[in-house]
Amino acid sequence: MDNQNFTMPVYENDLLHSTLKKYFGFDSFRNQQEEIIRSVLDQKDCMVIMPTGGGKSICFQLPAVLLEGVTLVISPLIALMKDQVDGLRLNGIEAAYYNSSQEGPEQQQILEDVASSKLKLLYVAPESLKSLDPILRSRYISAIAIDEAHCISSWGHDFRPSYQQLSFLKASLPNTPIIALTATADKATRQDIMEQLGIPDAKQYLTSFDRKNIYLEVRPANDRVGQIMDFIAARPEQAGIIYCLSRKSTEQLQARLEQKGLKAHAYHAGLDFGERTQVQEDFIFDRVKVVCATVAFGMGIDKSNVRWVIHYNMPKNLEGYYQEIGRSGRDGSKARALLFHSYADVLQLRKFMVGAANEDLQMAKLDRMKQFSEASSCRRRILLSYFGELLETNCGNCDVCQNPPQFFDGTILAQKALSVMARLKEKEAMGTVIDVLRGSHNAHIMDKNYDSLPSYGIGKDVSWKDWQHYIIQLMDQGFCEIAFHEHNALRLTNFSKAVLFQGMKVQMSRPLLAKETPEARKETKSGPKKTGSLFERLRLLRLKLALEGNIPAYLIFSDATLKELEAERPLSENDFLSISGVGQRKMEVYGDAFISEIKAFMEEKDKGRKKSDTLMVTYGLYQDGLDVETIAQERNLKDTTIYSHLAQLYLQGKDVDLERFLAKGELEAIKKAHDVLEAPEGLKPYFEHLEEKIPYSSIRLALAIIEKEKQ
Repeated sequence: MDNQNFTMPVYENDLLHSTLKKYFGFDSFRNQQEEIIRSVLDQKDCMVIMPTGGGKSICFQLPAVLLEGVTLVISPLIALMKDQVDGLRLNGIEAAYYNSSQEGPEQQQILEDVASSKLKLLYVAPESLKSLDPILRSRYISAIAIDEAHCISSWGHDFRPSYQQLSFLKASLPNTPIIALTATADKATRQDIMEQLGIPDAKQYLTSFDRKNIYLEVRPANDRVGQIMDFIAARPEQAGIIYCLSRKSTEQLQARLEQKGLKAHAYHAGLDFGERTQVQEDFIFDRVKVVCATVAFGMGIDKSNVRWVIHYNMPKNLEGYYQEIGRSGRDGSKARALLFHSYADVLQLRKFMVGAANEDLQMAKLDRMKQFSEASSCRRRILLSYFGELLETNCGNCDVCQNPPQFFDGTILAQKALSVMARLKEKEAMGTVIDVLRGSHNAHIMDKNYDSLPSYGIGKDVSWKDWQHYIIQLMDQGFCEIAFHEHNALRLTNFSKAVLFQGMKVQMSRPLLAKETPEARKETKSGPKKTGSLFERLRLLRLKLALEGNIPAYLIFSDATLKELEAERPLSENDFLSISGVGQRKMEVYGDAFISEIKAFMEEKDKGRKKSDTLMVTYGLYQDGLDVETIAQERNLKDTTIYSHLAQLYLQGKDVDLERFLAKGELEAIKKAHDVLEAPEGLKPYFEHLEEKIPYSSIRLALAIIEKEKQ
């Protein structure tokens, strides 16, 4: 073991901030970034819990720039390393990745680059660590960053055995700082991570879990495909991920979406490496906007312009849900998380968990996930409280806050449902209970003679889905329960008698319709998709440059940076450099192109503004009662120009009487010509068709009237 260590200089505050701006384009640190960075620079071990999009990467990438040697980054997904390395190189930072997809000579060159101090960061999968033995020395390795660190713990939600070999790193490099990072880990998982990595005394940094920009929404799982199609149709240019429970369901959903004309890819662990890589690249490069995936997809994806995440099925726990929705809105711009809540999903997940390791723990976490989905209070407060964070007021950015449930006296409904459960001797599952309530004539009901029960059909006036909604509320309030080990039969509880025989009242909420909130509709309508907007022009320029450089578009600039460029419209290099997300290297490479596009846009707008101004001058003179000839003389313009102004003003909705300028019969003649000629372009075909008897000015005015009538 090599005990040679680096001499650690003192890092001034100005140096940290100038490095942040130069390489990453930001003027200030977020959350606890600066404190974490100083800890790494001081060779101290750290445990960092920071939400996806919160800036975890800078916590080890910035120190890597300043430290001598290379920072080793353990990353779980080989296919995404190139994307991360491309992003660093684009920022002017020398980085590489080392994995099994590379040939021997390429791998050897990387080892030589490390030995000769040519690299600042080296990404590696845990499976490839043993191959790095020649450089696993303190004279080469300045720090070790373990991304997605929750994968090392069997207490976590995404345990990966390959991560357990990482325990040797601290033993081999005792004086090298280790920074373990993850977006989600409860107290037990955090302690397990630190113990297994050999850093039990590492300082823990827990930043806020609140991703304020993500709108949280839960809907009943009715016609999920139809709802998804409507959801995506309202956001045609936005990229998103749809998470499914199984490999089969990803493929089935992808096929159904494509049948309805929506291009989508399926992704799951059953695909071979090449297929998975192709799906990831198509998504990262915006060649496909929608991916239907299992939870294997998304970890480590730095794609900042994912605008939405849909959970087609219920996640197993809130940790997984939180990490998956965090893959949207990484740039801080508005994003949406839509979860479909299905009673069948809960039963299926419980079935998977029976007999599994930590069964009780998994079941308890599923119950918390279920409670979140069925909540009638602010969802963000529930989510944050799970991670030990208190939100003192409702968030205002979830479906419950935007559309609070309506409560009513549901005692009669509760009595009907509990009565049927009792008549069925507490031996039937929810589906049969509802069928009896609604008076169904299916085979199971008839074979069991349930149609002869006194309670048969007493709830026929309530829909099947609504009964499901009400019975779930009865379970949540403790008036009945599921016997999971007895075919999911619904059983009464001690509280049931109070409702059936003692007059206890039951409050229920009415089912919410799946609909867009006012804010969501506003977001969709006013989003940055308007043709001709500066944002759209900058987005297209970004895409063009990305294709030329064969890199993902978001690596050039995030949507948030483009929005700031649209708002600030910098016209000099200094002003351009002041934009958040623009570092020195990106200004040098892309500054001229974006500044030129902004200038061109502003010049075109200026021309349009001048045109609008000249129209209003003509309109003012017209309102003063002047005739066309006088207006033309007043403005030193031709009569034909004034007629053109009046036609445009009329089409804009201004109070202009065009028919007063037309001779008797001219309008009808031009309308007939319009029909005969089938609306040709230009005025000359009309002029010739009308045997040159009607002047161009009259034709122009009449066509404006015809166009207005069609609006």
